[in-house]
Amino acid sequence: MINNKSDTILRFYLLATTLKNKIRQGSIYWNVTAKRRESIAEHVYDTCILAIAIDSEYKLDIDIKKVVEMLVIHELEEIIIGDITPFDNISNEEKLQMGKKAVLDILDGLKKEQEYIELTDEFNLKQTKEAKFAYLCDKLDFDLQMKLYADQGYIKLDQKSKSPIFKNTKVQNILKNGAKSAPDVFYNYDVEKYINYPEFKNLLDYAYSNNLNDLLNNYLKNF
Repeated sequence: MINNKSDTILRFYLLATTLKNKIRQGSIYWNVTAKRRESIAEHVYDTCILAIAIDSEYKLDIDIKKVVEMLVIHELEEIIIGDITPFDNISNEEKLQMGKKAVLDILDGLKKEQEYIELTDEFNLKQTKEAKFAYLCDKLDFDLQMKLYADQGYIKLDQKSKSPIFKNTKVQNILKNGAKSAPDVFYNYDVEKYINYPEFKNLLDYAYSNNLNDLLNNYLKNF
């Protein structure tokens, strides 16, 4: 006997959880040598954890439940279109159009389809305080994860690599201005995003002034 609700739930669940098998493109482009690299699903979890922690420590007057839903839902497009980065020669407009169609296909059949579509649109517009907060969590998680990879010895700055990263004008300028390591590039590429958000800028600065692998090991010793 077919249960339509069960089929709808399973369709969404099975499609969405394929993100655990898709590796983040940034780790590929930066030639991360770790045997196990971060999946898109793990990135989603990490951004939610980051959002919860920042919300805990600052009085930002945001709807954290809405933020977490945004962080989960907005990545669904990558089930179909993959993890498109600024280095893939795809315009923001084209990426938004591709993402919109993908989200519509993935959410098809869910009773809350329209609600989730509106959450995705809100995230992409980056006009509400929740959308701005979610966007910054999404970006900061990348910076933190890549710093951790570097501190674990999994990233070396290889300008001879064929990666499209080194063809990017902004990256080239950062390197010309004296960046000596991959973390130097990550920091300078994204730091301007956080200038007006001290809770994010302070966290970025603290992370990049420390060895994250050492911090992690010190934290683990307490258990």
